Amino acid sequence: MSDELWGRIEPLLPVRRQGLGRPSANDRGCLQGILFVLHTGIQWEWLPQELGYGSGMTCWRRLRDWQEAGAWDRLQRVLLDELYRAGELDWSRTAVDDSRQRTRRGGG
Repeated sequence: MSDELWGRIEPLLPVRRQGLGRPSANDRGCLQGILFVLHTGIQWEWLPQELGYGSGMTCWRRLRDWQEAGAWDRLQRVLLDELYRAGELDWSRTAVDDSRQRTRRGGG
């Protein structure tokens, strides 16, 4: 991952507090591990340690934590805004879907 891309992504990730015990894997390495697993389709526990991304379970937990913190939604908004300002979005290939919206209870 280029330094430029990491510089755009890092501010969108939640700040983690360092706990006691061994040092945790760095966010950049975890993101690279997440992308590797998603790109290759391998199982999390098979993420090669030689790549230096951290363990598969660490990357999986970071993915989960970032999802719960809304990091992916922020990243999508930022990147889409950049593409829009640059005139690089092709809205003719867009599909509107509300499958991510929560339903209202009682009285609709």
